[in-house]
Amino acid sequence: MSKVILYTSAYCPYCSRAKTLLENRGVRDIDERCVDGRPELRAQMTQLTGRTSVPQIFIGQTHVGGCDDLHALDAGGGLGPLLRA
Repeated sequence: MSKVILYTSAYCPYCSRAKTLLENRGVRDIDERCVDGRPELRAQMTQLTGRTSVPQIFIGQTHVGGCDDLHALDAGGGLGPLLRA
């Protein structure tokens, strides 16, 4: 299974939704990186993605985007193959 990195913030409902979907698809090892109070980590996330909002999700080397992007990928049948890559 591909490595999953999830940039998050505490109390973010979209972060929780994204994590739940990944877990429901069998992902057990999520590298969750909370950006709260960590400006260097938020800056790293922004540099990698061009976005400042959380969650930001990487599966393998692919930047999936945020929660809505992840759900759209799943609805379109693309999440499973990406996780198995």
